[in-house]
Amino acid sequence: VQLQASGGGLVQVGGSLRLTCTASGNRFTINTMEWYRQAPGNLRELVAGITLGGSTNYANSVKGRFTISRDNAANIAYLQMNNVKLEDAGLYQCYIDDTDGIGYSADYWGQGTLVTVSS
Repeated sequence: VQLQASGGGLVQVGGSLRLTCTASGNRFTINTMEWYRQAPGNLRELVAGITLGGSTNYANSVKGRFTISRDNAANIAYLQMNNVKLEDAGLYQCYIDDTDGIGYSADYWGQGTLVTVSS
């Protein structure tokens, strides 16, 4: 399985970015797609997640500003980042689980895309 994250870059405080995670090579069905981020000196944290059925969850720090969505047919997850803050900077990584629905599940991580926020 390969995960390709893109869309990171330099953004000003208050600006917007759209991250894309494209998964390929999965054997079964991708149930969960999630975005994590890690800033220097910090632990990796969950930013947002979305299930195959469309249920979403967000870190409290991004609620109301970020939106996660997905294209199930194309195995793509998006993270729309609006009203970006300095503390949103970091390496954003994509995570998926590939599951057959009857007991098998495998986790995969992408390399990540870097988000830099300027004031």
